[in-house]
Amino acid sequence: MSQEATVHVRHNPSRDYTAVAARREVSDAAPHPVAPLDLVVALRRSGTDGLHMTAFRPGERGPRTRLHHAYLTASATSVLRTAGRLRTTWRDLFVRHQPADADGTPIAGFPLAEAADLTPYASDTELLTAELAKEGQYLLDRLLAGENHEVKEFRSHLLSVLSGEEGLRISFDSDLHLPWPMLAVERSNDPHPCSRFLGYRHQVEQTGASYPMIQGETAPRRLPAASLNTDDSLAHVGRAPQVRKLLEERATLTVRTRSATLLSALSEAVLDDDIMYFWCHGRFVDNGSQHQHLAVKLSDERCIDADLVLRERTRYLGSPDAIFRPFVLLNACHTGQAAASPELEHLGRALVDMGASGVLGSQIEIPQCFAAEYAYAFLDLYLSSGLTAGEITMTLVRRFAREFANPLALTYTLHCGIDSRLETMGVAPQGQT
Repeated sequence: MSQEATVHVRHNPSRDYTAVAARREVSDAAPHPVAPLDLVVALRRSGTDGLHMTAFRPGERGPRTRLHHAYLTASATSVLRTAGRLRTTWRDLFVRHQPADADGTPIAGFPLAEAADLTPYASDTELLTAELAKEGQYLLDRLLAGENHEVKEFRSHLLSVLSGEEGLRISFDSDLHLPWPMLAVERSNDPHPCSRFLGYRHQVEQTGASYPMIQGETAPRRLPAASLNTDDSLAHVGRAPQVRKLLEERATLTVRTRSATLLSALSEAVLDDDIMYFWCHGRFVDNGSQHQHLAVKLSDERCIDADLVLRERTRYLGSPDAIFRPFVLLNACHTGQAAASPELEHLGRALVDMGASGVLGSQIEIPQCFAAEYAYAFLDLYLSSGLTAGEITMTLVRRFAREFANPLALTYTLHCGIDSRLETMGVAPQGQT
């Protein structure tokens, strides 16, 4: 005798599917469809200290027998050491540059760190930038070094793409957080000293985080939601007041100056900032082991690091009702740089893992006057131009290099986010038509 079964549905197993489908329909209908990448480069650790690298151009046929790939002869340790040397060279050679008088005596102060417009020192910056390009090429050469057939063929293919046509959209999906925009090719048809750098030639991002989170839906809004997470002591540095005014005029702005306020916001399931701007200090702090890790600090003394972000938001992993998807501009020293050890959490990666659409931060100690100028230029374009973060970062590298003889925009690195773009209902920001 047949009997009707009684079924109690305790979960909605199709919700994730319908949520994804809804977002896909919105994306397909959006006025700015996501462009395909032009090059994907995967760099993976192999064995104890080895490296394996793959490169492919989506839509292009690779060699008949395989993808372009090679087990590199360079070790992960040596590559990371050379990357650290590159960052230090930028700091010591450029940021801390001291010009000399006619007798060769160094002039007091660091003039290249005291202004964003370095055209009065253009002859000096041109020579220094050329030297930094050599250092960037040295790191790329060390990474791809080797004379066996596999490495030579792979190196020839990758360098031909990187040094060929400009304006490519490149994703470095890497276990090693390298300063990719600061790497350089051997030569360029453009005589400008910055033209050899990858960040000048192409749109570049570093990826390698986890799969994106499934998140809840929100209705379109007239103005984006932005937050200014800041140290009060920096409120009047350079163009910082203009940056705040820009955010107030073109977005609904929330200001956070205390760590408790920021941590409270991070602990909420819904933190729906479109833009999170950090204008504060970044530093490496001791974690009780032989390594240090990166943290940022607002107006109080508490350091906010990757583990604090994970502590507050990990509980929402997999929750379709949670929302956290801002584009994050970490305008503090070192915030584009990974932890000193792969066992330590990286602040930018933690934010991306928790749902951020992308993170932009500097690889070195950045002069405050330049940092404020860069933030104003980036946010001005991000809030009103419709350009992606990848397009803006390449645009600003070229603008600062050509108009202000300043290469420091190359030190700003995207952790994911090459496609990040502000989408609103199409209403003009305040003060614009």
